[in-house]
Amino acid sequence: MLFCNNEKPLKPSVSAHYLLPIIMEKTMAAFPEVKKTVQYEGPESKNPLAYRFYNPDEKIEGKAMKDHFRFSAAFWHTMRASGSDPFGPGTMYRPWEGKDTVANAQKRVRVFFEFLEKMQLNFYCFHDRDVAPEGKTLAETNGNLDEVVKVFKEEQHRTGIKLLWGTANLFGNPRYMHGAATSSNADAFAFAAAQVKKALEVTKELGGDGYTFWGGREGYQCIWNTDMKRELDHLAKFMHLAVDYAKQIGFKGQFYFEPKPKEPTKHQYDFDSAACINFLRAYGLEKYVKMNIETNHATLAGHSVEHELEYAGHQGFLGSVDANAGDELLGWDTDQFPTNVYMTTKMMLSILKYGGLGKGGLNFDAKVRRESFEPIDLFYAHIGGMDAFALGLKIAADIRKGGELAKMVQDRYSSWDSGIGKEIEAGKQDFKSLEKYILKKGDTEPNVSGRQELFENIVNRYVFK
Repeated sequence: MLFCNNEKPLKPSVSAHYLLPIIMEKTMAAFPEVKKTVQYEGPESKNPLAYRFYNPDEKIEGKAMKDHFRFSAAFWHTMRASGSDPFGPGTMYRPWEGKDTVANAQKRVRVFFEFLEKMQLNFYCFHDRDVAPEGKTLAETNGNLDEVVKVFKEEQHRTGIKLLWGTANLFGNPRYMHGAATSSNADAFAFAAAQVKKALEVTKELGGDGYTFWGGREGYQCIWNTDMKRELDHLAKFMHLAVDYAKQIGFKGQFYFEPKPKEPTKHQYDFDSAACINFLRAYGLEKYVKMNIETNHATLAGHSVEHELEYAGHQGFLGSVDANAGDELLGWDTDQFPTNVYMTTKMMLSILKYGGLGKGGLNFDAKVRRESFEPIDLFYAHIGGMDAFALGLKIAADIRKGGELAKMVQDRYSSWDSGIGKEIEAGKQDFKSLEKYILKKGDTEPNVSGRQELFENIVNRYVFK
């Protein structure tokens, strides 16, 4: 998850784009090429503005697809990403962009809901600072946000679309150069607390199902100038203050903690699911906070996303997913749209295994490539991601129904289902008794082959069914 500042994009050629701002001003249609809602047309369809696998009401394992996924669009990437990178300015043509005013922010919200409606997306997520301009004071900033939230409420009421979760940008402003909750500056901590207070209030006002902690700069660059324990203590205190305030205002949404190992800082405290869960338990936050797992962040930590989902799942901390993908050849957060069906199949196997995402969902924290600069590309990107997950869900459900992989895994661990293995798991053995057992047995041999290649072949059989 990275907030995208509104850098000015390159000016599009007049011949290609001069009519679009006029069209939008008169009709409020930011996507004139998309005349109607994107519909399911089936696997044989060649319509680029149709779903081939995502059929919202189709039942899989007794639940509609739309309820398995709870797909969400990320306001920051969908509406605010400019296409800039460290080597060049923005490239995106976005007819809804203009002066950074409250009026334009309100217009942007209406464009966003046009997109959500046409895509059949039932949820969205946002940072506080990407939906409303920051003012000269906190009071002015909060007032700006309130004016934009009015439009969110109107659009939610009109469409029935809901807020999946909200969050606060605690990393973009220079005041957070040392971090927010972990800053060496107590005033930065205080400002961040005030900002999250408002973000929680807004999330509650919009009926949000959750709130995500992701500081972005909650880490350090140099150990010489860092008091790690003090910073971690402060991070825990900050999260407890947020939980306490949520209770005070009656916010009953789920809190999430989003892991990321590096970038922008060298060492971030929210490295991966294991580090986050250990932190939550160490500071007594485990009852209140679950994981929001992001694919690209897992990659940066040297993990696969299915590893992160499995770890959070078996620990009881699986909450929500930021659905994107990284590039294995690039060592940074590329936030690409997910199109790898092997990956989505693995993800859905884990999600189904642990009973789904509850109040969470699959939020497309993904951005179109810098070269895909036209608004219509947002549709192609989200359609591809939704279809990839829909097909992954179907394959995962077939694998579970077939039962072959589960039976093979059970057979591999069969030595733990009886005899000495069963006694170890039951706590009936200790080091002395196990030594006695092995001295009598003499030695041990591998009991079952790992059969990795067979497992992979069986998965391929389902994928290419």
